[in-house]
Amino acid sequence: MKTFSAVVVLAAALCAPAVAQEKKPVPKDSVRVAIPGCTHGYIFTAGPRTTDEPGYAEIREGMHLRMNGPKKMMAEIKAHEGSMIEIVGLMKKGQFREGARIGGVTISPGGSPVGAGMTASVGGGQAWIDVEGWRQLEGGCRTKS
Repeated sequence: MKTFSAVVVLAAALCAPAVAQEKKPVPKDSVRVAIPGCTHGYIFTAGPRTTDEPGYAEIREGMHLRMNGPKKMMAEIKAHEGSMIEIVGLMKKGQFREGARIGGVTISPGGSPVGAGMTASVGGGQAWIDVEGWRQLEGGCRTKS
């Protein structure tokens, strides 16, 4: 009986880490992305893609994302400012804009809806990512002069 109990406890212990590491399902209106880059406070700047880690096509190098996440994880990320990291998280599909960004203004094809410039939006047009995890990469980040 003791042997059976020991086997059950051992099996439960071995299964627990696998269950804890399962990722939550991705909502239909979102996408899970892994992006290399650098941070400054809660802002993440996407870095260059590599051929072995192509990433998500709509997130181009230099794009700024506002990070959301648990305080402990955000503190860990903040401790690595100045180092290249990769974040993994969920983003809404519709928050990417077509067009070129020039001087804080996005110029996109087609006309704009009437009164589009008259309304305030939460986040000021900033793309958001709900950070699920991160890892440090080789290399450093460029610093502003």
